Amino acid sequence: MKKISFFCQNCGFESAKWMGQCPGCKEWNSFVEEVVEKKSANSAGKMKQAAELTPLPLSAIHAEDGVRMGTGMPELDRVLGGGIVKDSLVLVGGDPGIGKSTLLLQVCRNLSANGRFVLYISGEESLQQIKLRAERIGVFNDSLKLLCETNLELIQGVIEQLKPEVVVVDSIQTMFSDAVSAAPGSVSQVRETTGVLLRIAKGMGLSVFIVGHVTKEGVVAGPRVLEHMVDTVLYFEGDRHESYRILRGVKNRFGSTNEIGVFEMRTEGLVEVENPSEYMLSGKPKDASGSVVACSMEGTRPILLEIQALVSHSFFNNPRRTATGADYNRVNLLMAVLEKRLGIQLSDCDAYVNIAGGIRMTEPAIDLGIVLALLSSKMDLIIDEHTICFGEVGLSGEVRGVSMAEQRVQEAKKLGFEVCILPQVCADVLKKIDGIRLIGVGNVREALNAVQGL
Repeated sequence: MKKISFFCQNCGFESAKWMGQCPGCKEWNSFVEEVVEKKSANSAGKMKQAAELTPLPLSAIHAEDGVRMGTGMPELDRVLGGGIVKDSLVLVGGDPGIGKSTLLLQVCRNLSANGRFVLYISGEESLQQIKLRAERIGVFNDSLKLLCETNLELIQGVIEQLKPEVVVVDSIQTMFSDAVSAAPGSVSQVRETTGVLLRIAKGMGLSVFIVGHVTKEGVVAGPRVLEHMVDTVLYFEGDRHESYRILRGVKNRFGSTNEIGVFEMRTEGLVEVENPSEYMLSGKPKDASGSVVACSMEGTRPILLEIQALVSHSFFNNPRRTATGADYNRVNLLMAVLEKRLGIQLSDCDAYVNIAGGIRMTEPAIDLGIVLALLSSKMDLIIDEHTICFGEVGLSGEVRGVSMAEQRVQEAKKLGFEVCILPQVCADVLKKIDGIRLIGVGNVREALNAVQGL
């Protein structure tokens, strides 16, 4: 039995008629028409199958703790939580040309070099095109098998016949199932093909990577339900015209979602950046106001980054405010705090805040860096280049403590910084660290006095 239904391309909400706004995600003009085939359920057969199922107590289940498959790329292993987990389904999303296929092909090369049987399925490129990219990346052995196919039923048959350990599907939007009459890339097809791959991963005990395209809004194309079905969601971020890429974990059932991996795109493929702090601080101007180094944590990794600010008098009724790499509303809040607690006139000033290096940070620990950068630019105050800061700023102007303060200070010390301005509560705990001077501050006025006294 066939019927016409309307699906939201953003979240997968189903409706019997077209609507201008989706009730589920409140997105406008996102409904598309699709033909849905309803299958009659065999109640007697389902009852027979249910009678054969035996629920198990938790004590009777033996889990293999710590059994992970190394990818040969420590940055990727960090984001995955220590390596590839057996029976898992991983979604890798990113803008076109960002390097998703290159990353997964390098993973396939490393796994096959370690004796793992890997199957790479491409629905976008021919075998000859994959060969050209593989020759640029390096040497491959025969443990890696390539297949160009988009029919899911044929792909399932090949997987059941070959029984590989790892399967890569590039991309999920090109796959289609004969059981669904909709076009490839539609909501119904993406949901059906992802469900089949999920059953294959869990039923056969193999790891599956799927590539998903990203829309202009920055979300994976297709229904949002795709992200709910998979075990891990990784986003490849960065400007395709720049050399550096950031792999960020958005969802991970087997590890932290705060970890990031930093890569550099070169002719031979993606190369890991072991110390991203050095890259973030490269090219930092000397003896320039409006620039300060702050420290943020991404998972267990401290990252030092340069925060730049430009504050100038505005000739318009509504001053212009811009934030690149930082939260725009947070910048406006911090400017209001400075105006209220320090009496510095900022309401008639244009303000531009930028985190150099193309990285985006939302951790509150960079608040103190943004505050000092704004003050430095407004007062034309040059902050010593060997000074670093971190701390959360509250609405009363207080500098609140942050977690993992010792790791932040040790990272700053390793990169040659001599002075660290940090919350007073963190300074009381650390007390003293050889090789770096700690200055504890309780509010933004004390922080300003500290940088003026250097």
